[in-house]
Amino acid sequence: MGYFVEGILREAKLRSASINAPIIDTVYLGGGTPSMLPPDLIHKLFDGLGDIFRFAPGTEINLEANPATFGKSAAKMFSQSGVTRVSLGAQSFSPDVLKTLGRTHGPREIKRSVDLLRAAGIENVSIDLMFSIPGQTLDQWRESLELALELFPNHISAYNLTYEEDTPFFTRFREGLYTDIEETNASMFELAHELLTSHGLRHYETSNYAYPGYESRHNKGYWRGVDYLGLGPSAVSTISGRRWKNIPDTAKYLVQISKGGSTESEVETLTPAQLDLERIALMLRTDAGVHRRHLSEVPPTRIEAIVSERLADWKGEHLVLQGQGTMLVDSIVDHLVS
Repeated sequence: MGYFVEGILREAKLRSASINAPIIDTVYLGGGTPSMLPPDLIHKLFDGLGDIFRFAPGTEINLEANPATFGKSAAKMFSQSGVTRVSLGAQSFSPDVLKTLGRTHGPREIKRSVDLLRAAGIENVSIDLMFSIPGQTLDQWRESLELALELFPNHISAYNLTYEEDTPFFTRFREGLYTDIEETNASMFELAHELLTSHGLRHYETSNYAYPGYESRHNKGYWRGVDYLGLGPSAVSTISGRRWKNIPDTAKYLVQISKGGSTESEVETLTPAQLDLERIALMLRTDAGVHRRHLSEVPPTRIEAIVSERLADWKGEHLVLQGQGTMLVDSIVDHLVS
């Protein structure tokens, strides 16, 4: 694992030279389970990044963590390493649902993890939950939401399970063992919205809720189209309209980076029209909506149709989804840009 961290820092140094070492506003360590890294390596990683890049005052440093992968000493090291926000992959408070997901933690470990992080001085904790899991009932979903709220997280992400290719879930879905029922998805989405907003959390993006001031700054930047640099195998970066993806194979990535060679496996230059399409797809998911300038290529009749159906409305220069539209964001995007 030490070689892996050294490889990422080596790539960071190479990239910093080519992009003039900009001031970093957010850092996000995620994908997989980064909290499984030994605490001293996490400290080495963030310490090294701090030497290479210029961090803005109050930089948001976010770490994804699994409740089963860290204890008291690790939580303390996260804090000492500069971590200011942790996204805790709880997924559910139901033992049966966690078993379906193949998770090794239980409800007690979730509470323990939150307590450990707070005791270590990390106050900004987000709890990630998932709904429409095979066999999950509406009552189980309600219980997970309520138990999460009892831990007073600053932020809750509530994701609808998606069946992605090359996963066991997709295989079972294709075989007819699992089903995706729109009515169930809608009921669970509505329950999360009603329960979480009634407790004061702002529904600022389709799957995300936060108390004022605790929205994910990293994600908000990504949705707005701010440039971002990804480091490590499979990492994606977009800077000045150029997008590239790193080699997905970890061993090949480390060999290339040790030679000082390119780690890029896919590269594209995005046109203004492509960037506009991305802003439509991403910003319509937020309560800020999408600015009119990104909709210049969309036929006005298509926009008028969703407004007349009260699925969206104009707030100044921004088109914002409302009511049932917030649940139909994907189909609305297809309607606007297809």
